[in-house]
Amino acid sequence: MNNPSGLSVFSSEFKVRPDDIDMFNHVHNSTYFDYVLAARYEQMEKHYGMAMEEFMKMGFGWVVKTAHVEYKRPLSMGDEFIVHTGISEINTKGCKVIFEIINKKTNKISCDGWFDYVMIDLQTGRGAAVSPEIIEKYAI
Repeated sequence: MNNPSGLSVFSSEFKVRPDDIDMFNHVHNSTYFDYVLAARYEQMEKHYGMAMEEFMKMGFGWVVKTAHVEYKRPLSMGDEFIVHTGISEINTKGCKVIFEIINKKTNKISCDGWFDYVMIDLQTGRGAAVSPEIIEKYAI
């Protein structure tokens, strides 16, 4: 995956589980959101060195403001896949994360898109400014 911002792209690998399958015998559309969120959760700790738990200890969290997903090819039971993600924009208001999900067997894109995240104060539930230190840590 190419990140037009020049920032890093990271990868996580998963396998489709039985509970991911819908009545049409492929991964339910909402489950792709879960795959991206699971990849970001892993990558925050592993690659950025600041896990979601650290944000929560500081009284902050990240929530999805907007999500866009373009479905191209379905994943099916037992498929192994790679979730590539990268931050394409980060500033004091939040960040935009781009992603693509690749079927390992075919090496083709299953879906791609982006998520706009905002940081919130966990006590108030309102938006919070992203500090320069956090921006620096995540703008790699």
